[in-house]
Amino acid sequence: MTHLPPPSEELRLLDAELFRLDARRSQLLARRAWLVSQLTPVRPLPGVVPPRPETSAPGVQNVLLVLGGVLLTIAATAFTVVSWGHLGIGGRALVLGVLTAAALTAPLPLLRRALGATAESVAGLGLALTVLDAYALHRVALADEDGTGYAAVASAVLAAVWAGYGLGVARRSGPALRLPVPAALAVAQLPLLLGAMALDMGPYGISAALLVTAACDTLLALRPGAGAVRRVAAAGAFGMGAWGVLGAGWLSLTASGPGAAARASALLLLAALIALGAAWRAPLRAVALGTAVAAGLLTVAALGGVPRAVLPGMWTVAAHLALGVALLAVVRVPRAPLAVRDGALWASGSVQALALVWTLPAVVPAALGPVSWVTRVWSGAPGDVRAAVAGEVPWPQDSALVPVVLGVVAGVLALAVRDGVWRPRALDAALGLGWAAALVLPATLELPYVAGLVLLGLLTAGLMFPRRLVPAILALVTSVDLALLSLASEAATLTVLALLTAGCAALARRALPAVAATVYATALACAVGASLGWAPEHTALLVLTVPAAAALYAPRAEGTARVAVEVTGAASGLVAVGLALPDPAMLSLVLALAGVITAGTAVRPERREVGYAAMALFVLASWVRLAAWEVTDPEAYTLPVTIPALLVGHLRRRRDPEVSSWTAYGPGLAVTLLPSLVAAWADPHWERPLLLGLGALAVTLLGAGHNLQAPLLLGGAVLALDALHELSPYLVQLADTLPRWAPPALAGLLLLTLGATYEQRLRNLNALRHRLQSMQ
Repeated sequence: MTHLPPPSEELRLLDAELFRLDARRSQLLARRAWLVSQLTPVRPLPGVVPPRPETSAPGVQNVLLVLGGVLLTIAATAFTVVSWGHLGIGGRALVLGVLTAAALTAPLPLLRRALGATAESVAGLGLALTVLDAYALHRVALADEDGTGYAAVASAVLAAVWAGYGLGVARRSGPALRLPVPAALAVAQLPLLLGAMALDMGPYGISAALLVTAACDTLLALRPGAGAVRRVAAAGAFGMGAWGVLGAGWLSLTASGPGAAARASALLLLAALIALGAAWRAPLRAVALGTAVAAGLLTVAALGGVPRAVLPGMWTVAAHLALGVALLAVVRVPRAPLAVRDGALWASGSVQALALVWTLPAVVPAALGPVSWVTRVWSGAPGDVRAAVAGEVPWPQDSALVPVVLGVVAGVLALAVRDGVWRPRALDAALGLGWAAALVLPATLELPYVAGLVLLGLLTAGLMFPRRLVPAILALVTSVDLALLSLASEAATLTVLALLTAGCAALARRALPAVAATVYATALACAVGASLGWAPEHTALLVLTVPAAAALYAPRAEGTARVAVEVTGAASGLVAVGLALPDPAMLSLVLALAGVITAGTAVRPERREVGYAAMALFVLASWVRLAAWEVTDPEAYTLPVTIPALLVGHLRRRRDPEVSSWTAYGPGLAVTLLPSLVAAWADPHWERPLLLGLGALAVTLLGAGHNLQAPLLLGGAVLALDALHELSPYLVQLADTLPRWAPPALAGLLLLTLGATYEQRLRNLNALRHRLQSMQ
């Protein structure tokens, strides 16, 4: 039988069990809520942004620890500097010794308890205290010693102590401190520099100390290891190396003799070897490429220092260029890393580019100097080409080897670039540099004036024949220089322009030679007229032969050459018109002849639209002729032309209704209406304006009645201008009687009206445009 407890005892047991179950339930519910929060992140309500912490707990801890360490260091420094004298020698040693030992020992137990940030902060304080110990030692026991020398020794000892301390802590506590070894490496940048200064080794010794320090840093930076140590070593290598290179470069530039230049070159070679070693073993391509470029440039600067100090100034750039070209040999070294080969290529290109920049003071005058002869036409041939291109500007010194430098770079581009994509561009660049060398050669050699013209002519002829764009452009530029340079002498001008015209005309099937032939033919015509002593208006007739020849040749040309010949021929015709402006009678003749040439062009089916220009030229020639004859009644001359012209136009429209009214009636109406309008504006009487207005009104009505655009617009325009002429006296009187505020007010009112009815005005204008377009 089962023994049952008394009821009171059983009730107590049940209550205890229920309490235990409730506690367990609460615990399980809390655990469940936490698990749910981890699986389902809390989504904030729309528009509610949860607060974001601005820093993390480790960040706050590090800031506090660093701040505490800094404050303790400041306090220790103040104690050492200010309160040092209040203690005896024993007290001083005891205080600093206890503080330093405590600060350097404390990180060990802190690291064992996983308090790494606190250990780093206390270790930093201990390192700072060792610096104060060194300072105190100098003040107490070694005050008579040289401060710079003591600083060199102290920095070396501190670097060794800090490095040993960091490595020893790592062996004893397991986790290593991150601060001591990088700090030791940073302090290690000073001993050699301070030692060289203390020993008074001069700028060469100081530069050597900087470069040796950079070499040591480079070795450490290239070793596999902690990231902080490599970063500090890399920063030291770049910083100390750049400082040493600047010092060595300055020593090389200011070297007074070959001995000093050789010592500076040795320093630059040391820097080049350091950079080459870094490029050879650097893991990152960007770093390897940059240091390889630096190594190449430093090698050129080092090997070129002695020749610069020994040879004349004109050989300096040539020597450096030769060394830069020699760097290309590294590209052929199969065992060299790709970054090293690319760096040598870039370094060589940089040297060549700098050499080209050096040539600019001689190339620019050779190319642009002939422009000055435009203001000194036929003032007399100079003695040599240099005087012709330089004028009053002094020729750059030590530029005798400019053509050689240009030729060498051109040869390198032509021979060294073998890539299929870059080779055509390299060949074009080589051609341009060779052209520049040939252009500057006559001035460099101070050849006679005629010999320089002959060389430029041969260069132009040689560049004309290749059917490529770059040679054509260079030939055009050379020919322009040749033509400008020939302006010094009358005979040279006529000879050069004739040869250029003939040479370009022989190749006129291409666009650029065709344009050049037309331009040089125009210039030749002007030069011949001036040589014969003709007045400009008579020379215009000679110039007209150029557009006539262009019009005859254009049908035989092809493609863009045809358009180029026609456009430049038209421009030549404008030159002829400009020359004839002083003489109205000759201007009328020139306009008429230009109209004949244009009408001949309009005979071609694809140039029918040029007929409008021919019509305008004929009409303008007739007006100018009437003005030259001082005719006061132009209608007597224009009406006999207008009536047959209108009849011919009417017959043409009957045969071909598609002919425009501008073609049929425009010339006839313009011949009379426009000269009459000019005469009416100069006529003080009322009869001519009245008759002109009636005639224009009739023409306008006829155009509107028959839907003809030309009569409507010509008649309407003449009628409006005639009415304006008649009303102008009254408008002047009205303007005199109005107050000063009235015109601005009227203008504002007009603008407001137009703005309020802007859309309606646009609709009206569109309707008028469509109406005019529907007319013939």
